[in-house]
Amino acid sequence: MARRELLTDDERGRLFGIPEGESELIRHYTLSPAEFDLAADRRGSRNRLGFAVQLCLLRYPGFGLRAGDAVPDALLTYLAHQLGLSAAAFRDYSRRTQTRLDHAGELFGYLGLRPFIRADVPLALDLAAAAAWSTDKGEPIAHGIVEGLRSAKIILPAPDTIERAGLAGRARARRKAAEALVAPLAPEQLGRLDALLVNDAALNSTRFAWLRDIPESPSTTNINDLLDRLAFVRGIGISADDVMSAVHEHRFRQFVREGAVAPAFLLSDYSANRRRATLIASLIDLEMRLADAAIDMFDKLVGSLFSRARRGQERRYQATTRDVGQLMRLFGRTIAALSEAREGDTDALAVIDETVGWHRLLAAKPQIDALAELADEDMLAAATERYGTIRRFAPAFLEAFAFRAAGGGASLLRAVEILRELNRRGRRDVPDDAPLPFKNRQWKRLVRQGNGRIDRRLYETAVLSTLRDRLRAGDVWIECSRNYRRFDAYLLSKRAAVEIATGLPIGVAADAYIASRARVLDWRLKRFSALLRQDKLEGVSMVRGKLKVKPLPPATPPEADMLDRKLDALLPRLRITDLLREVAARTGFLSAFRDLRSGKIHDNPNAVLATVLADGTNLGLERMANASQGVSYAQLAWTHNWYLSEENYRAALAMIVDAHHRLPFARHWGDGTASSSDGQFFRAGRERAGAAEVNAKYGGRTRSARNRTLIPRLLDQ
Repeated sequence: MARRELLTDDERGRLFGIPEGESELIRHYTLSPAEFDLAADRRGSRNRLGFAVQLCLLRYPGFGLRAGDAVPDALLTYLAHQLGLSAAAFRDYSRRTQTRLDHAGELFGYLGLRPFIRADVPLALDLAAAAAWSTDKGEPIAHGIVEGLRSAKIILPAPDTIERAGLAGRARARRKAAEALVAPLAPEQLGRLDALLVNDAALNSTRFAWLRDIPESPSTTNINDLLDRLAFVRGIGISADDVMSAVHEHRFRQFVREGAVAPAFLLSDYSANRRRATLIASLIDLEMRLADAAIDMFDKLVGSLFSRARRGQERRYQATTRDVGQLMRLFGRTIAALSEAREGDTDALAVIDETVGWHRLLAAKPQIDALAELADEDMLAAATERYGTIRRFAPAFLEAFAFRAAGGGASLLRAVEILRELNRRGRRDVPDDAPLPFKNRQWKRLVRQGNGRIDRRLYETAVLSTLRDRLRAGDVWIECSRNYRRFDAYLLSKRAAVEIATGLPIGVAADAYIASRARVLDWRLKRFSALLRQDKLEGVSMVRGKLKVKPLPPATPPEADMLDRKLDALLPRLRITDLLREVAARTGFLSAFRDLRSGKIHDNPNAVLATVLADGTNLGLERMANASQGVSYAQLAWTHNWYLSEENYRAALAMIVDAHHRLPFARHWGDGTASSSDGQFFRAGRERAGAAEVNAKYGGRTRSARNRTLIPRLLDQ
């Protein structure tokens, strides 16, 4: 069985390799006057150069000159140039092993170093565990070990030893994080956690699988199912604040990601602390996800009441089109008859009765009254026709959440509390002094009946619609949510903002900044005005008091368009799979996709590439498996769950961008410090999931919506 590895080859090269770039050689291997004199005291060119090489390699990377190690020519040339020697002299340095060892011993004393011994292993583990507390990535962990040993003046052990210490330290950090998550819970809470993985005959699954199966389609049944799941999670009684403060955010998110994809049978095989910690993190995350999903579904259900009412009104309008035409023609003949009577100075009623027919006018009155009533119909009244739908979910929804609002939302919160109290007591009559927190004045008149009493159906519908709008706007929020929290919860704390602001190379006093920008703006406007009066602005003039700006010519000359077409014709037509494989080989981005648990690189690169391609093309795993050779759906599903994550995608993209920046040709367009961004809409499948959104074509705010507006960013390179 292959041993787990902490680092990739590229990461080993960056951490343990001897740098060869000019700037790095200067930074790490420039000799001080004292070091120059110390090396110059050796006898013979080979000893002076060899001594300097050992000194520099002990300083960085920190291993010293080990037997059999090759020293890069760039380093030899750089040191030989400083010492006024030939780099070829180093070939004779290692003829006598004792000379190399004597020089090493002398340098140990000069630099205050000592070798790494077995007693230093606990220190290396402590360093690894401290670095791994906030990350699972191998390079930062190994870097923490290396820097810690350098600070302790210890010569670095073999890279394999550092990697093994990193793996052990990472495992220790995971265990400590699991213990910290489990510690605040009482024994009865731990028992409830363990019961989550026991199969429930009524559900035909485990409770944990039931909790993770979040309904998406908006319906009264599904929103009640969401609220049932939310109540179950809250019933376990885990305090998110107490638990999350005990571990680093990255560690917590790691447990969440693992709990989101690990099946129940796999979690059952974990150690007790690891299993419980994963469940704890998953439940905290599930509480927020279920709350968001319930509010999203509430948003859709209430919105659908008004959408259906609006569509019903439109259908009724369309159904009366023929009647409206007949009434307009009747109205036109009536006007013509009145005009004729006025011109002939005759009895208007007699003329109308003779030319139009009084009985026709009387027969048209009910139709006219119905059309007028349809035109005056308010959407609130039409939505209230489906009040039975509201009653199937509204009481449970209002009880599930503690809504908060700023001062302007106090009346809405009082209205919500009144509805809660009516539901609890089983009463129907709304108090006459109940607040009317509606901006629509028509609604305020509509909810009060002729006797001044408040209509419960209209009132509850209006309150829920207003609550929906305030939640969307952020004027009302809830604490146990991710998408509907108080707005300033998404911002840096005042203390953190002050600490960051003080380190910025600009003034952070708002008044001074605004005054400074105002002076600059005033100066530029005066300069522009002077140049405009002197007619010195190319393409800009003032004509009869209006500013005229001549359109700019195309930025791309025709020759460039022709060259673009010629270059495009030179490019080979190749399969996207071949292109993806070549980019992976050139950039090494596959190493960013690591196993969620072990951090190990996937042993089948084709499975990772196929899964990435399925994500990128919206093809889906099943169709990608059918279209691929050598990978099955099970392999792709496993890879997608355990190797692909938002964090891994970001790391892979960073590797591609870094590789792009290293290309010399890219510098022809710029240094990569400027970019442009633009939104592009991509239509995708499963349109019904967003059907109840206010603007469903842009995908809404839920995970179920598949249409997306992406923001591509184009660097100047």
